Amino acid sequence: MILRARTVVTMDGPPIENGAIAIEGNQIVDVGRFDEIKTRIDDEIVDLGEQVVLPGLINAHCHLDYTCLRGKIPAQESFTDWIRAINAAKEKLSPEDYIRSIGEGFAEAKKFGTTTIANLTAFPELIARIEAPIRTWWFAELIDVREPQRAKEYVDLAVERLKPLKNWGLAPHAPFTASAELYRRCEEVSQRENILLTTHLAESREEMSMFRDRNGALYEFLKSMGRDMSDCGAATPIARFAEIVRDSSTSLGTTDGWIVAHVNEVAESDFDLWAGSTTKFDVVHCPRSHNYFGHSPFQFERLRAPGFNICLGTDSLASNDDLSLFAEMREFQKNFPSVSPEDALKMITSNPAAALGKSTELGCIRSGACADLIALPLRSTGNIFEEIIAFEGAVSWSMIDGHTRETA
Repeated sequence: MILRARTVVTMDGPPIENGAIAIEGNQIVDVGRFDEIKTRIDDEIVDLGEQVVLPGLINAHCHLDYTCLRGKIPAQESFTDWIRAINAAKEKLSPEDYIRSIGEGFAEAKKFGTTTIANLTAFPELIARIEAPIRTWWFAELIDVREPQRAKEYVDLAVERLKPLKNWGLAPHAPFTASAELYRRCEEVSQRENILLTTHLAESREEMSMFRDRNGALYEFLKSMGRDMSDCGAATPIARFAEIVRDSSTSLGTTDGWIVAHVNEVAESDFDLWAGSTTKFDVVHCPRSHNYFGHSPFQFERLRAPGFNICLGTDSLASNDDLSLFAEMREFQKNFPSVSPEDALKMITSNPAAALGKSTELGCIRSGACADLIALPLRSTGNIFEEIIAFEGAVSWSMIDGHTRETA
């Protein structure tokens, strides 16, 4: 078919007025002005009218497990208190609750224009019972803080459950909950299976206090659980992460390896560490979840300057209101008004596509890319990117892998 719309935003160049996209099966085969495309390709024409078509959105960091916890955990006095609160809430949930929660999360993400999601789940054994309606990278979230001697067992079991999937990866939770051995085992699998890895890093002030200063609420909490605290008191969380992966055969944060969420607490010594490295990893910032916790200001400009690939995500609904990436862009621009609307849109399209190793297939509209598209109504003739970011509500038309959905 040929899709025609008032404007096509490809993310590869200027918006195309009176644009058209030629689609064969689940793939885009051509894009350009409608009068040019229709002379070259004789196919059914689907006219979307006065709408803008853009690539389907990509949520680079989410926990659909906890969709059911929306509004259930009030803001806590500390990050450690929030960990206690979510652990208490999780104790009341059954496998059926989690399946419903994940399903509801998928439906909401799709409603808001997300066509690809990087989803961390603590329950990879449930995936076989779930039919994902959008393109999904399933990451098994792994924690061995109570039993570090079982690191290999945890990783092997996760791989067994995930390996039949098309897109999957491993997610050692964070350096304070995942042992160095667990990280190393995940990296071994990454090299063997050519999969992605993701982790939470330098998320809170308490994590910094724990690793650098050997004190604070998180330090005391984990110590009381029996965690070996001998890795604390000498380095920042980022430096500790560097130590862990330096001992394995992959470098710190390679762009085809680690996707790192948050990176809120960064010391000058961390920037010095990165200055001496030629590799840069992918960073996922979650603006509204960040505000919920009251984390230190995200150092966007200093992270972008040396070449880090910055993406946006929603995190979970245990610390957010909904799964709208449009709302994340608006929140991001409140904090960073000097960033252009086009660059903000890249953080939920082309940037996360690069993080997933799919920069020619996702997050763009070009020949050879996947037919993952959404359409939004146009209300003005002003800055198209500003209008996209201002969009609120449900997306009325989307296409995922060549299949369309209309709700209005």
